[in-house]
Amino acid sequence: MALATPLPAAEAVFRARGLTKTYRMGEVEVPALRGVDLDLYRGEFVVLLGPSGSGKSTLLNILGGLDVPTAGEVWYEGHHLTGASERELTLFRREHVGFVFQFYNLIPSLTARENVAIVTELAGQPMTPEEALARVDLADRMDHFPAQLSGGQQQRVAIARAIAKRPAVLLCDEPTGALDSATGVRVLEALERVNAELGTTTVVITHNADIARMAHRVLYLGDGRIVREVRNAQRMPAAELHW
Repeated sequence: MALATPLPAAEAVFRARGLTKTYRMGEVEVPALRGVDLDLYRGEFVVLLGPSGSGKSTLLNILGGLDVPTAGEVWYEGHHLTGASERELTLFRREHVGFVFQFYNLIPSLTARENVAIVTELAGQPMTPEEALARVDLADRMDHFPAQLSGGQQQRVAIARAIAKRPAVLLCDEPTGALDSATGVRVLEALERVNAELGTTTVVITHNADIARMAHRVLYLGDGRIVREVRNAQRMPAAELHW
């Protein structure tokens, strides 16, 4: 597996201050984030580690404009996301963010090429579907349907779909969670290649500390807070990165 190269001084893409998120379930309030401060930098590969319920997905969803905080503020390249309208958040997601989730969400009746083309038809300056699929080593599977592809290949189609619009940010929530370890490595190598070749700021949620050795930075979440930060994780023994 390739390792992320050290970053030079970089420009902050995201700035989050005092992020708090509380969900109400009947009479009960459930805190998901408790005052998170975070900067993410251009071209950075960041891994979020932590147990279930630690706030990782909530944080990712707020950064991606899929959710809004109960309190606190988020800026993207100087733009105040916290005060944005739903239309503005939709445009932000469409123009700047690519999402990769644990489940692939491919359309079964469309080929890999056609699944990617759905996104390229909406983007301003997209890659061709062929280029996006080639970047994840699926040039020879473009005309296959999802049912004809392995789980790892389907996830790489999902990555190709996410990067085809040339997003500045790629947000990945457990992208290898449904895969065996060997297949997961192929998927992670594709993400690392996208980060290195396109300079896409990449954030990956995982429970797997071994994945953290790909990262420029590892952030550990616990009880809705960032409780630890490790830089240059690729230079550390994997045993020292476990939660």
